[in-house]
Amino acid sequence: MPEAFGLYIHWPFCQAKCPYCDFNSHVTRNIDQKRWLAAYVAEISRVGAQTTGRTLNSVFFGGGTPSLMEPETVDGVMTAVRATWPTANSIEVTLEANPTSVEAGRFQGYRQAGVNRVSMGIQALHDDDLRALGRLHSVVEGLAAFETARGIFNRVSFDLIYARQGQTLADWRTELRRALDLGLDHLSLYQLTIEEGTAFGDRYALGKLRGLPDEDLSADMYEATQEICGAAGLMAYEVSNHAKNGNESQHNLIYWRYQDYAGIGPGAHGRLTLDGQKFATETVLSPGGWLNAVENIGTGESLRALLSDEDQFAERLLMGLRLSEGVDLAGSDSAQNPTFVNNINGLSDLGLVGYENQTLLATHKGRPVLNGILRSLLGG
Repeated sequence: MPEAFGLYIHWPFCQAKCPYCDFNSHVTRNIDQKRWLAAYVAEISRVGAQTTGRTLNSVFFGGGTPSLMEPETVDGVMTAVRATWPTANSIEVTLEANPTSVEAGRFQGYRQAGVNRVSMGIQALHDDDLRALGRLHSVVEGLAAFETARGIFNRVSFDLIYARQGQTLADWRTELRRALDLGLDHLSLYQLTIEEGTAFGDRYALGKLRGLPDEDLSADMYEATQEICGAAGLMAYEVSNHAKNGNESQHNLIYWRYQDYAGIGPGAHGRLTLDGQKFATETVLSPGGWLNAVENIGTGESLRALLSDEDQFAERLLMGLRLSEGVDLAGSDSAQNPTFVNNINGLSDLGLVGYENQTLLATHKGRPVLNGILRSLLGG
């Protein structure tokens, strides 16, 4: 079967900037949504002309906070998408949403526009922690929005962050079980990471971000996550993502399987195979700069770089080893390199990777130390 093809649409605006977030998101009061829609439509037309003949398998509205988009804006984007590419019968159209009542009020409009999957940023099931994380919703409001979404969409996922300040292992076990009691079929579970350039990063550098779990406790929380989700039938198909069989995020699988996707919007990345060669694409980072580039130059793209075979091999490993299914190395010359083979053998002897039928995967023991595995394999 032909490889899947996806489209990522970046909406860069949020109501507030969360202190842990290092995404390309901006707080802006006044947004001309008609102007933004026209720019998205123009970029869809431009990329569509370069990818003629591709069948689109997924669309993902990410951000930022895409649930700040008017339903009419989403509908206009989806109308342009359907006019540009043939779409798979099972096309997945995901929109990331914050669970405030205002945003939940738009869900029916999104469904009518063609969205069939919502990913909700619940993040915590304790009000004190939500405030510490800079979230604008309460637990009650978040769960009410989740129930609203589930009544409208067949597929609803939500995110939780663990290893938070002051959180104990017992706290996390209780919170995770509470989430699973809601009958979820997909759950994204992320360990809190402190990134440079964020409010949390600044506080941490000053020694003011106290109560973070140490490495041992964080590792125990990771193991508890695998145990509890596995017992509930939501296996870790990717390092941070758990799903019942058949409910995996098809769009994110395109990333992890190193298939093609187009990125549209400020700071969006893409990977496109054109005339038999694979390219990395980037767009103008700032919202105003991207909008002006689209309107005045005719493209929001700021970079298109040809990827060498070595680049592609490294990226395939970086993405594919996140998956429980591993990464298929068949046909790759780099996989035959003696140093690479020796590195695999050494990691295999330690029980960190498995390699069979030209498929390389990180074992249960290896997944918590995936970054170290990648450094060993790629010589970083």
